[in-house]
Amino acid sequence: MKPTLVVLAAGMGSRYGGLKQVDPVGPSGEAILDYSVFDAHRAGFGKVVFIIRKDIEEVFRAQIGSKYEGLLPVDYAFQDIADLPLPYTVPDGRSKPWGTAHAIRAARNVVHEPFAAINADDFYGRDAFQQLGKFLQSSAAADAAAPLRFAMVGYKLSLTLSEHGSVARGICSIDSAGRLSKVVEHVKLVKTPTGAHDEDPAAEVKDFSGDERVSMNLWGFTPALFDALEARFPAWLAANAQREKSEWYIPFVVDEMVHEGAATVDVLPTESSWFGVTYREDKPFVTAEIRKLVDAGEYPASLFSK
Repeated sequence: MKPTLVVLAAGMGSRYGGLKQVDPVGPSGEAILDYSVFDAHRAGFGKVVFIIRKDIEEVFRAQIGSKYEGLLPVDYAFQDIADLPLPYTVPDGRSKPWGTAHAIRAARNVVHEPFAAINADDFYGRDAFQQLGKFLQSSAAADAAAPLRFAMVGYKLSLTLSEHGSVARGICSIDSAGRLSKVVEHVKLVKTPTGAHDEDPAAEVKDFSGDERVSMNLWGFTPALFDALEARFPAWLAANAQREKSEWYIPFVVDEMVHEGAATVDVLPTESSWFGVTYREDKPFVTAEIRKLVDAGEYPASLFSK
């Protein structure tokens, strides 16, 4: 069974000020998302599912989804703020989406195979998809196992930092079996000549070598995750629904399941670099790094040339 790539893209219109402004970073005008889909395809993924908002469906299909239809099947799921379990309804004044766990939950009727979940605007690298693809294809037969077996690609901290300001990163503790035991969020990490330093006054650990593994939200799940999300969402809503800015994040759900013994998470170490445009000044760096990968033969000069 080929795994599916699930792309969290419901925020694209608002983040970029319109889908037409998804910035090109490749030599033939490719966006970061194009490289993720290309890498997933050559890693053996059989389908891509975009989680979007209904109001951007038409323009998204025309401008983005149509590019990939000759590469692999494309499907859509819709994140809707009103998609809540009974008896919950949207509180008065709530307009903010419910977060990444709610976004993934939106794919519950579309995805029936092991899947990777990614952000639309992050560059993850070929090796990361190769490793995750192998894991997901091997995990298909164990879908009903308890605890559930998930995976997360672990990046070297030094390969995820920005030259232009602080970033937030989840630094992972990994047990002797190569599985995730804890993630500690560090919210003001800056690059240093010897690694990284956390400028947050509240941080218990300040200095890092750069070799630590961090989560960049490249996850591997089985469809059993959807049942877990359905079971856990009401309790989260009961505790948080009236807080206007509260969001239900997938790392929090995974961490909760790990600590309850309901799931394990294999950490798949990669030497790939992660790229993201956290700051406007990051874009030239991302463009230059992708150019290097193209020149090295990692990617063709035009991803979708016929």
